Amino acid sequence: MLFHKLAATVFGIGYLGKGVGTMAAFFGCICWYLIFPGQVVPSPIIAILLTLAVTALGVWSGNKVEPLWGKDHSRVVIDELAGMFISLLFVPVTIPYLIAGFVLFRFFDIVKPLYIRRLEALPGGWGVMADDVLAGVYASLILQIIICLGLF
Repeated sequence: MLFHKLAATVFGIGYLGKGVGTMAAFFGCICWYLIFPGQVVPSPIIAILLTLAVTALGVWSGNKVEPLWGKDHSRVVIDELAGMFISLLFVPVTIPYLIAGFVLFRFFDIVKPLYIRRLEALPGGWGVMADDVLAGVYASLILQIIICLGLF
């Protein structure tokens, strides 16, 4: 169970109190920057596999900790990590894009527009992860539009 608590809380970030979702998303940006340093666009296969692994671990650990902590407890922040990784897929690893991805992801994760909120109703770990996955997809789409338009 310790493994799932560590995974779900992203090495304890979820225990830090207020703003843990933002902290976990920020941690995701740092991880992405360190894993793919100086790359214009991260290696797609590695980036996708890493993102899928974090997402699958989130579903699994979300299912395991739900009986202890309740549905989508605030300690569970692996969903923010996965959503942040999704936001940054296929995006140049530069500070401006990381900041833009972070802001866009947090916007969609907090406001929950466009059917994001409905996904929280899914059972267990799926409900924990699905809303952040969709928030990450929306953030990634906006980032891709920004890149195509050459806005920065």
